[in-house]
Amino acid sequence: MRKIGVLTSGGDAPGMNAAIRAVVRYSIYNNVNVLGIKDGFRGLVEGDSIEMNLSSVADIIHRGGTVLGSARSTAFRGGEGFDKALKNIKYLGIDGIVAIGGDGTFRGANELGKAGVPVIGIPGTIDNDLPYTEYTLGFFTALTTVLESVEKIRDTSSSHSRTNVIQVMGRNCGDIALYAGLAGGAEIVIIPEVEYNIDEVCDKIMQGRARGKKHSIIILAEGAGDAKDISETIEGKTGISTRYSVLGYTQRGGTPSAFDRLVGSRMGAKAAELLIGSVKNRALGVRGSEIFDMDIDEALSIEKKFDETTYELTKILSI
Repeated sequence: MRKIGVLTSGGDAPGMNAAIRAVVRYSIYNNVNVLGIKDGFRGLVEGDSIEMNLSSVADIIHRGGTVLGSARSTAFRGGEGFDKALKNIKYLGIDGIVAIGGDGTFRGANELGKAGVPVIGIPGTIDNDLPYTEYTLGFFTALTTVLESVEKIRDTSSSHSRTNVIQVMGRNCGDIALYAGLAGGAEIVIIPEVEYNIDEVCDKIMQGRARGKKHSIIILAEGAGDAKDISETIEGKTGISTRYSVLGYTQRGGTPSAFDRLVGSRMGAKAAELLIGSVKNRALGVRGSEIFDMDIDEALSIEKKFDETTYELTKILSI
């Protein structure tokens, strides 16, 4: 292994820079060169890269986003674009690639692996929707960002005796809403994995009001409904002033937490270690306090299991 390429693709996630830094510095420590691929798979198709050195990754461990940039590439998915990417990998002298991102990134990396390019995947997505690993890089930072907003919205909701629907990211996976609901003491969590009944939601709000509760916080995953529609329905059925807040892309940004910096650093170093040791086509994950690796094709075949225990606990603790 003489030269490793590293790229970030899909939605950015806090901790990606920590992973990039670790890939670069671990590789250089072991006398292996590193190329940073700009804007994910687009950079492979267009041959857009930059030579990375120790200074390239100085003072980035604490920064959100990704210094390499990220973009979705439809060209890479096509036959001609994919072939171009393979030619550029050969032309640039890249012997292996570390791909940091979510499900789409892993699928792209898996195709490269099948085409003979050694790859290692690092799960970087705030949605926590890669089922083979307990947690993905960026999830806990995004969760902290959501909780900071929940606390601020709770203050004003209490002052005005309102209900507030807070919409967070999560189209197909409600983990951000679920964990934020438990950690933030929300009265109700609405997620795509569980069908909700708006009348039951309203009943719970009225029960809280009957025992003197001034406000209610509802955390909604974006894939489970529209915050505006739900808030208007609740106000119409209960007569209680109801507002909604869509947190949007604030959840992706910000300084990565200590956890995400640690996991990003450990995974970046592990990815480089595996490639240097001629281990290829693996996905890294977190299990307990350990970083593990498994076949990337197998990782993509695992189905997400809904965390029913945590969901039931949010209901119990919000009575």
